[in-house]
Amino acid sequence: MKLVVEVIEAHDLMPKDGEGSATPFVEVDFENQRIRTKSLEKTLNPHWNEQLIFNVTDPKNLHNRGIEVYVYNEKRSLHRRNFLGKVRVSGSSVVRESEKALQTFPLERRTLFSFVKGDITLKIYLSTNNKLETPPPLINNTSTSPTTLAKPPPPSTTDSPDNKALTSPPSTTDSTAKTTDNTPTTPPPTDSNTSNSISTKSVGEVAPPEEIKEPIEVKISTTQIVNKQEVTQQPSRVVEQRRPQGIPVVTMNNYQNIVPPPPGTHHHGDFGLKNTSPHLGTGWSNREFASTYDLVEQMHYLYVRVVKAKDLPASSVTGSCDPYAEVKLGNYKGTTKHFEKKLNPEWNQVFAFSKERIQSSMLEVFVKDKEMVGRDDYLGRVVFDLNEVPKRVPPDSPLAPQWYRLEDRKGETKVRGEMMLAVWMGTQADEAFPEAWHADAATVQGEGVFSIRSKVYVSPKLWYLRVNVIEAQDLQPSDRARVPEASVKVQVGHQVLKTKPSPVRTPNPLWNEDLIFVVAEPFEEQLVLMVEDRVSPSKDDVLGKIALPLTIFDKRLDHRPVHSRWFNLEKFGFGVLEGDKRKELKFSSRIHLRVCLEGGYHVLDESTMYISDLRPTAKQLWKPPIGILEVGILSAQGLLPMKTKDGRQTTDSYCVAKYGPKWVRTRTIIDSLSPKWNEQYTWEVYDPCTVITLGVFDNCHLGTPTSSASDSRIGKVRIRLSTLETDRIYTHSYPLLVLHPSGLKKMGELQLAVRFTCTSLVNMVHLYGHPPLPKMHYIHPFSVNQVDNLRYQAINIVAMRLGRAEPPLRKEVVDYMLDFDAHAWSMRRSKANFFRIMSLLSGVISVGKWFDDVCHWKNPITTVLVHILFLILIWYPELILPTLFLYMFLIGIWNFRFRPRNPPHMDTKLSWAEAVPPDELDEEFDSFPTSRPHDVVRMRYDRLRSVARRIQTVVGDMATQGERFQALLSWRDPRATSLYILFCLIAAVVLYVTPFRVVALLLGLFVLRHPRFRSKLPSVPSNFFKRLPAKVDSML
Repeated sequence: MKLVVEVIEAHDLMPKDGEGSATPFVEVDFENQRIRTKSLEKTLNPHWNEQLIFNVTDPKNLHNRGIEVYVYNEKRSLHRRNFLGKVRVSGSSVVRESEKALQTFPLERRTLFSFVKGDITLKIYLSTNNKLETPPPLINNTSTSPTTLAKPPPPSTTDSPDNKALTSPPSTTDSTAKTTDNTPTTPPPTDSNTSNSISTKSVGEVAPPEEIKEPIEVKISTTQIVNKQEVTQQPSRVVEQRRPQGIPVVTMNNYQNIVPPPPGTHHHGDFGLKNTSPHLGTGWSNREFASTYDLVEQMHYLYVRVVKAKDLPASSVTGSCDPYAEVKLGNYKGTTKHFEKKLNPEWNQVFAFSKERIQSSMLEVFVKDKEMVGRDDYLGRVVFDLNEVPKRVPPDSPLAPQWYRLEDRKGETKVRGEMMLAVWMGTQADEAFPEAWHADAATVQGEGVFSIRSKVYVSPKLWYLRVNVIEAQDLQPSDRARVPEASVKVQVGHQVLKTKPSPVRTPNPLWNEDLIFVVAEPFEEQLVLMVEDRVSPSKDDVLGKIALPLTIFDKRLDHRPVHSRWFNLEKFGFGVLEGDKRKELKFSSRIHLRVCLEGGYHVLDESTMYISDLRPTAKQLWKPPIGILEVGILSAQGLLPMKTKDGRQTTDSYCVAKYGPKWVRTRTIIDSLSPKWNEQYTWEVYDPCTVITLGVFDNCHLGTPTSSASDSRIGKVRIRLSTLETDRIYTHSYPLLVLHPSGLKKMGELQLAVRFTCTSLVNMVHLYGHPPLPKMHYIHPFSVNQVDNLRYQAINIVAMRLGRAEPPLRKEVVDYMLDFDAHAWSMRRSKANFFRIMSLLSGVISVGKWFDDVCHWKNPITTVLVHILFLILIWYPELILPTLFLYMFLIGIWNFRFRPRNPPHMDTKLSWAEAVPPDELDEEFDSFPTSRPHDVVRMRYDRLRSVARRIQTVVGDMATQGERFQALLSWRDPRATSLYILFCLIAAVVLYVTPFRVVALLLGLFVLRHPRFRSKLPSVPSNFFKRLPAKVDSML
């Protein structure tokens, strides 16, 4: 199998030779095979039309590989090259030869300071033609023939000319960037701005024959790899081979059983949002009830309610029976629990059989006597014809159960005993649906039955507990001769905070320090305070202790302080032994506290970037709801198998949705890669600028639960309500994307129907002028560290409380839904945020370029129109602000045509998740503190130093410019300051005697002057400013 890359042409490249042109060539890197095209002289629009052929070692794993295409400008006189741009093509987008087509890719920058423009046209495809041969490495001139840079052959391979590689020894200019011999790497070439050169000879240099007798392995310094990974995306396979020795394979509970997708399963085009057309709200006979289930497809079920039995026959051996009921429909069989020694059992259990899976026209309900040894005894049965089963649609009252006489196996005679049953055809809207036993979950046994049901959860009501430790009196240390160095340690549950030591050593210390905790209703923990004396750096003596229930403290709704109180401290010592009793010492000190439960704050358990609730804790401060959010969780498609069960790859999936304090969990669909839930839920909306989060998980607790098992995450979807139009139903299929230690994977698609209904448009518009969080967050704000710590404590409390529900919503689910690790360090996120900033600045840069074109008369008509507009604004300055706002209004009206019609979704390009190097992924999934080997940590530290070096340079340049502004009047340069203040005096006189319109007119005409009147040299003010001194020359 061969990979063919046809390099066709490029357009509008960046000139690099100082004469407005370039000598471009292309170099392609695939699985450490590097092949380049010939160089074309003096052109910015080159046409190569060359075929570059690579060997594919593992075609099945091609979707995990990447193809790097680099465009360079060749400097033959200096034996160097300049970087013109790069393109990374994922292996998943490579097609067969019969499907090949021209593809144009915009060139991307590689470093923060690379200047890149233009695009390149390629054809990339797989060929099975064995006659295609990879060209051998050629040593002749690069301008006439391509050159292959390949890895050296293994020792067993004979030294043939075709197996030799053109390589060079590493650079030794940087002594801090060395690697060991056991980590050979072959990095892509760098541009001329890179500090660490890869080789001492250029590719195009003709090597003497004696220099190529044996292949030389190219080794690169650690810093070089760091710089490479810092600014560009590398192919997964290449980076994995360049990973320093010692990086282990990361295995996590959430990913250890994931079966990798087959090659070519998902392409980059599948990462987008898809429109769907489900049959919503059809089939409901009752219109009023259909309105509450109009976002899901109707699903029909056969319900069987087994209520109880009476007068069952006793066993002739034991004199009693252990009865249970068995419901059988075709191959599906469900059983109730059995009762020991009971002739009149009561089960009251409901069984549900999907109409799509009904395989028989007869329903049989058996009553059996459970035996410890051997087959269970048959007591009787009741048979129903499904054609005679009645239909029920809510809000009709539940169908009344009836008594049925039991009959023998053949159905000819009645036997002793009766059973109370109710059988009907219904839908998922039936009240019995959530608690029913479902036929598709027949394999679930034991306690796993409770973990597959759909449930609604409510987060506990969270409060901030503010403890203001004011002072203490009459502290008595164990050593009466010394003065205590006192501090107070406060504990609420697992949260422990400590005040600073008193600034003055005294028996009556003063702190006046606030400590903030998170507590939840009902208040189960106590507030425990301990006054400690620092005896030595490693030892603290307890001077007093007190435990207070949280229910005794006031609840504060605003910023007005609550009353402080004194509490007696208790201290227990060993005392003097009197017989078998120990003497109890009475309290000898007290502490002054001001404690309150803060009801004016919203306790943050989610990131503020995608928060779902902004209401304060106290219900008295809530505003009325402004709308209703309805979500229909329809189905999932194309889920990947998450585990292996009985030799089969399968997934047992359920969906969780969280908005505000309300959590919903759908039922678990067993053994299905395309589950259908069709469950609809509703939330009240109090603020439109909130986000609903939905996650899909694989249920790993269907049998006997184990402490080590955890539900695996399949993917997550966020929908911001403010991006939705009111009263419109959005039906889309959202990609479920998860970043694994092995890279980005599409785990499937989640199909949803969403509708946001506004009940009060006036209140919703009014909210846009109010602060998002309650006012206490602005009157008495918390520090950034406090917000982060309190959020983590809130998440732990919510996870603990929801984990105690039945079925439990487990900690791994809560952490994933609330983004517990959202603020953890990630090189990938850092890159994504940097390019987000660059995309914002690109608009300002574009306006600046447009204005520069206007000033240089690139388009004379535009420049003349700008002159006319400028003159109008000069003579009528009152039109400046109206013109500005009218211009923004017209831009908004124009952009209305291009408004987004679909809600946003997870963007892989924005997240820089499509091609993350494995080392960066390993770092992102690393624990804190790190658990990686020393050499890996050192390499990552060097990479961070490299990034920090660039940031340090940029910050230093900004500081230099600011200090030059200060130097204008600081007399640091006496001559410059003298010239500047003299200029200010002359300017003040001229501006005083000259009308402002004239000054503005002359200044504007000077800025917009024709290029004929411009000089190519910098202006006088720019030259003067650059000569001003800065404090950089005073730094060590």
